[in-house]
Amino acid sequence: MKTFNQQDLLWALPLSLAAGAGLASLQPGAWLIGWLGFSFLFLLSIFLLTSFTRRAGGGKALAWMVSLAFLLRLAGGVTTYLALPILGHAGDEEQGAGFTYTDAYRRDAQAWDLAGSERPILDAFNSRFAYDQYGGLLAFSAFIYRYLSPDAHRVLLLVLISALLGALGVPFLWRAASLQWDERTALAAGWVFALYPESVLLGGVAMREPYLLAFSAFCLWGFVDWNINREKKSLIWLALGIAGMLLVSPSVALVTLLILGGWLYFTSERGRFPWWAALALGIVFVAGLFLLSSALDRGNSGGGGPLGVIQNFIREAFKWNSYKIERESGWVQKLFEEMPGWMKMPFVMIYGILQPVLPAILIAPTEVIWKVIGILRAAGWYALLPALILSFAAGSGAGAESKRKLILWLSAVVWGWVLFTALRGGGDQWDNPRYRTILFMWQAILAGLVWVWWREMRNPWVGRVLAMEIIFVVIFAQWYANRYLHVGFQLPFAGMVALILGAWVLILGWGIWRDRMTRQRLSV
Repeated sequence: MKTFNQQDLLWALPLSLAAGAGLASLQPGAWLIGWLGFSFLFLLSIFLLTSFTRRAGGGKALAWMVSLAFLLRLAGGVTTYLALPILGHAGDEEQGAGFTYTDAYRRDAQAWDLAGSERPILDAFNSRFAYDQYGGLLAFSAFIYRYLSPDAHRVLLLVLISALLGALGVPFLWRAASLQWDERTALAAGWVFALYPESVLLGGVAMREPYLLAFSAFCLWGFVDWNINREKKSLIWLALGIAGMLLVSPSVALVTLLILGGWLYFTSERGRFPWWAALALGIVFVAGLFLLSSALDRGNSGGGGPLGVIQNFIREAFKWNSYKIERESGWVQKLFEEMPGWMKMPFVMIYGILQPVLPAILIAPTEVIWKVIGILRAAGWYALLPALILSFAAGSGAGAESKRKLILWLSAVVWGWVLFTALRGGGDQWDNPRYRTILFMWQAILAGLVWVWWREMRNPWVGRVLAMEIIFVVIFAQWYANRYLHVGFQLPFAGMVALILGAWVLILGWGIWRDRMTRQRLSV
């Protein structure tokens, strides 16, 4: 199959030069140096995206998917970079520099300092650079600045690379999903992966998430092709993905190994899989565990050995986020004072799952740019959430035992991660969804499977779950409208929760009764 050929240069090269000229004009420094750097990265992006899209064999649908994924991330990154200094919060340092995330702003500043110094790039893994806990992304950013932008700080170079990586995972995901399941699932999962607002936002900034999503897609394709076709060459992609994760975020490598190990176990005959695969997974898992604990220990987490360091870090993170939620919200602080101690952690977890809260961003006053970004992020999560809830139902009705076990395993891991990040990030409407998006590829796969299952089965519980979510949004929105705009009657928070839960119980009860009547009628 043709990938990228000389004929493609007739359109790719002029397009890259023109796009490079446009971005170079938006950045400081010598225009010629900026033009060459941006043009090189644009040409590299077109080459990689075109080659892997054609190799995946998805046709025009996949080509549109990949193109939109890349353009949305790049356009979003450039727009926020230009608009935040004007439309963002006045006096905010990172927004004044065009950054949506504080972590990205601080890491970028350190990368520029390292690039302009005499120190080797590998110094990024030194404990003095606290803003990149693991060092890999900082080293890569400094490398780009040092060799593609030595004369000026061109932030959009890293935005362009993030957009590339955010889109590069799409053809790998499509190829793996179509091989493991079918093209309908691949198409649905691919569109979710390409257009999900949180992923688009993160794909337009210099954060680790677009890198991790690309590495996750590499792992998925390598594993699926090896597992089904026994293509040993595919293990190269699996190894490349794991290696990239270990450099950027070892914890994600550990979770990915857990997912793939469970996949192999539940789909193998009698739950067995090759000893050498278990040995390889175990070695990489232990190595990742030591890398993770070493990185966390840079923050003085303490503890005895790798597991002690990780345990202390998680415990302190939970404590900090509970305190942060209570401190930043008056009504949460009031609730914490009234509720028993054992209820605080479940409350933090549920509050975290609901972030970013759609009713809040619809009502709460803020700058226009943050209003638009907030509504898109929240609407995307509230559209995805019913699919994740229904993934257990889709898995239970999947048919073949191995297929059913696989979907249920993926659902359990995804929800385990959602709950963990809800506790880890608490009610933070930025860190919590960002942590959750690290495993977004697996969420997109479940969404694709649920979409195909619904189209085939027309299960009535899809409508019922959606109705429950709509009730929650409407009632909670009224509570926020009264709080901020003094619209309508004032409903106590406990009364609002009771009203929502009561409506949910009625929907659940009616749904169970309706299903029972349907089964009895069919059995006659």
